[in-house]
Amino acid sequence: MPQLPPPPPPLRAFSARCSLQTPAHAQHHLVDGEARRHAPARRGRRPVVERDPDSAAAAVYAREIGACVRARRWGAACETFAAMRAAGAAPDRFLLPQVLRACARAGRRRLSAAAHALAAKGGPVVSGDAVVGNALVSMYATLGDVAAARAAFASLPERDVVAWTALIGAYADAGDLGEAFELFESMQESGVRPDVISWNTLVSGFARNGDLRAALHLFDEMRLRGVKPGVNSWNCVISGCVQNAQYDEALSTFCEMCESERPDAVTVASILPACTGLMALGIGKQLHCYVLRCGIKLNVYIGSALIGMYSECGEFGYARSVFAAIEEEKNATVWNELIQSYINEGRMNEAWEALSLMHKNGLQPDTVTYNSFVAAYARAGQKEQAYKVLSGMVDVGLRPNVISMNALISGLHRHGLCEDALEVFRYMQLSNGEEKGWALLDISNPIQPNGTTITIVLSLLTDLKSDRLGKEVHCYALRCGLTSNIFVSSKLVDLYGKTSHMDTADKVFWGIRNKNVVTWNSLLAAYRQNRKPEIALELFCEMLKSDLLPNLVTLQIALLSSGMTMALQYGREVHGYIRKNWPDGYPSALASALIDMYGKCGKIEAARLVFECTVEKDIATWNAMMSGYLLHRMPREITKLFKYIEQSGIQPDPVTFILLLSACKQEGSMEEARRYFYSMEDVHGIKPTLRHYTCMVDIMGIAGLLEESLELIQKMQLEPDACLWSTILKACKLHSNLEIGEKVAKALFELEPNNTSNYMSLSNIYANNGLWDSTEAVRVAMNEQGLNVERQCSCLYLGTSLQAFEAGDFSHPAFERILSTWKDLSTRMEQLGYSPQDLEPYSNVEVDPLSCHHTERIALCYGLISMRSHEPIRISKNFRMCMECHSSIKIISRDMNREIFISDGCTYHHFKDGTCSCRDLW
Repeated sequence: MPQLPPPPPPLRAFSARCSLQTPAHAQHHLVDGEARRHAPARRGRRPVVERDPDSAAAAVYAREIGACVRARRWGAACETFAAMRAAGAAPDRFLLPQVLRACARAGRRRLSAAAHALAAKGGPVVSGDAVVGNALVSMYATLGDVAAARAAFASLPERDVVAWTALIGAYADAGDLGEAFELFESMQESGVRPDVISWNTLVSGFARNGDLRAALHLFDEMRLRGVKPGVNSWNCVISGCVQNAQYDEALSTFCEMCESERPDAVTVASILPACTGLMALGIGKQLHCYVLRCGIKLNVYIGSALIGMYSECGEFGYARSVFAAIEEEKNATVWNELIQSYINEGRMNEAWEALSLMHKNGLQPDTVTYNSFVAAYARAGQKEQAYKVLSGMVDVGLRPNVISMNALISGLHRHGLCEDALEVFRYMQLSNGEEKGWALLDISNPIQPNGTTITIVLSLLTDLKSDRLGKEVHCYALRCGLTSNIFVSSKLVDLYGKTSHMDTADKVFWGIRNKNVVTWNSLLAAYRQNRKPEIALELFCEMLKSDLLPNLVTLQIALLSSGMTMALQYGREVHGYIRKNWPDGYPSALASALIDMYGKCGKIEAARLVFECTVEKDIATWNAMMSGYLLHRMPREITKLFKYIEQSGIQPDPVTFILLLSACKQEGSMEEARRYFYSMEDVHGIKPTLRHYTCMVDIMGIAGLLEESLELIQKMQLEPDACLWSTILKACKLHSNLEIGEKVAKALFELEPNNTSNYMSLSNIYANNGLWDSTEAVRVAMNEQGLNVERQCSCLYLGTSLQAFEAGDFSHPAFERILSTWKDLSTRMEQLGYSPQDLEPYSNVEVDPLSCHHTERIALCYGLISMRSHEPIRISKNFRMCMECHSSIKIISRDMNREIFISDGCTYHHFKDGTCSCRDLW
């Protein structure tokens, strides 16, 4: 027979026990209530319940506040609490945590302080309650008041895992990750074991603040310590990856999660932006099917993410179908996504109609709504329309925020209105914007630039190559404490790298604490662009040692650097890594980089094989193959590929025609060049750019048609740039045309007063005409202006190790053997009837910086010493090879029976059996 529960306690005993826990003024209510509950009900009469009016009112307010909190209507809960205070009622220790939470979520600081005061007045019963104390810590943490959260934490008599977690979250939200981690360690030292929520808080904090590497490490550490991640844990990591634009990592984490956990609605809403970022429409559709199949409610979060994904991927019909299918009342976020889908499609009228319909449905557009229009008009170059939208925001009671200004600056920059974009940035730092006609900024509350603003402005200045303004913005970022932002620091590296300030770029890079792949890519690209690919490859190895995985951009840089230095073995190793990670075929960007690398390393057959094996070829892939043929002086193959492009219906781009015109230059075919040039616009709708005109001028210049090339320049509707004039100058040097050369040089010195190559070309023209005094005058002028010619350098790759030989540098340990080898080679060449110059210019760098210093011959000698007799020798040089070196190496290739590959930045030279692939034309 089952044991029955004990009978209810006697009334007096119950009353006595309640008196230990209940305030005296409320005891009789409980007793009376209990007595009436056990007394038999009277027939025909309803029992009369006598209540304290204050208590009854408090109960009504408590029920209302509880309902608002459960519905997450934080503002309504705060209003009810304010009314409760006005009525003279006070929350008890059970209601107070809900009030504190509502005040924090609504951002009501004054009301939060009032609630805290009530907790303090409640005596030890309330203020000493663990739940109330934890709620106070959590409230101040949510409000971002770290000092108050710390003080509330310190006042707790006992600190449990909830209090510790709330304080850790406060520091993580404030970006003080070091203190957050120290608190996490202190919690364990004090004997409190972190639970899964504590781990989630720490992981999420690191991920949100951009330190994704540490977040992933903590996530792994969590599992190693036996704490099983829940769905929320995985969601934290996925969300962090997405916030840091690490979309590949987000999808990888999501796939790993699916092996042990079932994704929930939050997971789907978190991972969909990764699909948007990667334009992975197929995966996004699978997630949509998963939502429908599993019966997950299509709420506003999933709905808005799906609308955004379909809109960005161009599936506007699907986006609007999702909008119609959302199962709950649509909020402003969903409407904003619908409006954005119309904007993305270019249907601005429909976007404004959707805004009007949003009004009719009782929803007020927010700043996000208007920011979408601002960005769209700015990107289209319709700056006056964008300004009107900003003014319209003020008219409806909204104030533009920093996101509004970032959208405006970014859009104007993308349309090429850089001066207007910079003007907006300047206005952000002024007291008011009345001069522009907008009432956006005021003295009391100006819009302060944030990290995103600085990143956009630095990107703009990088495009303008404005290092002076870049330094000013750098100083501003330092003053405002924005350089700790990983995106700002990465863009600073990019700016200094692209303006040739590599020392500063290097200094900024090594000052970054938590380097990510983007930061490394910025420095690698900077060294490659500044013709230091060997350093880029060294840094690539260092990056791999830091346990960071290269992304697609990193691999592109590594391959391009391998090609520039002719580091074939290095390039092959990167190719192996790509095949391992993309077994089903390369992305077109990597295929193009591989073709470029093999072409520059002398393996044109391997380049063609990669080209043939690439299933989805875009025009960049075709251009890469054509560029390889151009390097190997195979112009007929280029024209054949162009015929395939036309037959396959692929639209050529401007680069395609630059390659075609360059092929015509190699063949010396003026008529064919003219035909391609005029067919660009007439047949393919591509307007010729300065680069196309430069190609035509180059072809005419080589043919000696200098006057005709000047006529072409006068007829074009574009303003000539330095590259165009320097092409004419080189033609003048080729034909020793002093009259035109001096005029062109004058124009060049005005455009590029600090470009040493222009001075070198003019010096050579004077030398060719026997004007040695004028030649010396050019060199003196360079010295007076403080212009330094870049040191000539040749690089030899031995497997994956680099040997660099810079003019004037005698520090190589094998230098004596190199000189001895050259003497032997010179003797052999003299016996064959050729008398080479000695290596004296190698040491006279300071005396004559404009002469060739034959560094490629030094590298060649070391290759003969250190490499096996059957191995090809591959050398890259940062200056054009001189005729003396070219002639010498042709003879050496035949005499030593060696294949020698040299890339001099202008032409690719394949020496074999006494001949060169350039056919002595470079």
